[in-house]
Amino acid sequence: MQDGMDFSIIVFIILAAFVGWRLYNVLGTRPDREAPRTLTKKIKLPGAQAEPEDNVISLGDHSKGAEHDISEPAEPINRWKGVAESDTPLAAALDSLNNAERGFDAKAFIEGAKLAYESIVLGFAAGDRQMLKSLLSRDVFESFVSAIAEREKKGETVETTFVSLDNATIQDVHLKGKIANISVEFVSKLITATKDKDGAVIEGSREKVADVTDIWTFSREVGSKDPSWRLVATEAAD
Repeated sequence: MQDGMDFSIIVFIILAAFVGWRLYNVLGTRPDREAPRTLTKKIKLPGAQAEPEDNVISLGDHSKGAEHDISEPAEPINRWKGVAESDTPLAAALDSLNNAERGFDAKAFIEGAKLAYESIVLGFAAGDRQMLKSLLSRDVFESFVSAIAEREKKGETVETTFVSLDNATIQDVHLKGKIANISVEFVSKLITATKDKDGAVIEGSREKVADVTDIWTFSREVGSKDPSWRLVATEAAD
């Protein structure tokens, strides 16, 4: 009986020693046994509070603030990035237009203006009055139609090949009352030849590519149910 008790005590002692050894290895806190922790860079995340005692970044209550905040200040958002520089008259004019008509998309406008430019150039060469009427103001349409009629009267024809549209940039925005005017500079490459009634080239060339820079102004009544912008003025850039 005594031998059995002695054996049990020995077994419990061995088990207690083993468990204690495992706990010591897992949870031991002696300084010479702790793995070194190195903080290479302290960064305070937005809304984060750093705890100085252990350099841990905590996403706690940001209203309390934190010391040693080295985060870079956020750059101001430019609504018209790629269209106009911040703090310029053009950006201010675009802001005014956007205030008058919420949701104005300058980049979408430019893409639409590019399509209109190509369509009008080719439509004028072909004498397509119906297409031109949908894109031009009344005054510009009448001017274009007059030129087409004069050309037809002489028996002249125009051949135009649209090689490329290299650039389209908004140059000016003007809002007067409910009427918005936007001027766009187009830089393109065209091949244009005007032929007489016998087919001889009297102006331009059938082969030479010409660099063309135009400034066209489009207009629209803001808030109108009609989303169309119409060409109201054209001029060749110097």
